[in-house]
Amino acid sequence: MSNPLHELKNAVVINALRGCRLFAGLPPADLQKIAAITTAQSLEKDAYLFHEGDPARGFYIIQKGTVNVHRVNAAGKEQVIHIFHAGESFAEAALATDRGYPADARAVEAAQVLMVQKDGIVMLIKRQPELAIRMLASMSGHLRALVSQLEDMTLKDVETRLANWLLKRCPDVRSDKLVKIKLATTKRTLAAELGTVSETFSRTLAKFRDQNLIQVEKQMITVLSPARLSRLLQQNLGQ
Repeated sequence: MSNPLHELKNAVVINALRGCRLFAGLPPADLQKIAAITTAQSLEKDAYLFHEGDPARGFYIIQKGTVNVHRVNAAGKEQVIHIFHAGESFAEAALATDRGYPADARAVEAAQVLMVQKDGIVMLIKRQPELAIRMLASMSGHLRALVSQLEDMTLKDVETRLANWLLKRCPDVRSDKLVKIKLATTKRTLAAELGTVSETFSRTLAKFRDQNLIQVEKQMITVLSPARLSRLLQQNLGQ
């Protein structure tokens, strides 16, 4: 006899898997197999999903909320590796090693995640090699994001990093038309992603606002003129 509640939960999991780029386009039968080895987990704000070195039980897909993947250096400073949002997957690389997770993962806000179990997905990959190709593509995307972030971190100061971050989100950096950028995470998390602390980040926002480069309202930053902000960036870079 079918269990309506179980079928509903299964349908929700399958829908979440289908919405993840990693599994987009897979036929229903394959999604059903993956759903069978997937478990759901709720996280309160600031709760840890795993710590660096923990045994890798699987990789994760975010259903809702935001997860901050970071490492803590010898000085105790947290360095954000990447912020993951709903529909994104992470920690796939841990499936290929027995060394455990290479970083910490913490919920920035209350979150719901799916864990695709390691043993189960490895067995599926052996039977369906195209899954491995999809996972390599996903990890390649993570690597590109990390390389981009490392490039940003080489910029000399927070002002330059923030200007660069904002301009990357402007369709045309030569335009004088304003651009609205909605923050997908908290200012505190964005500050950590830029390699600084909240106080310095807030002062930099205030400086840009005083220079009439941006407007800030809650989670929205409006770049008043990408062209003028671009000139500031070039000046800071000595170009």
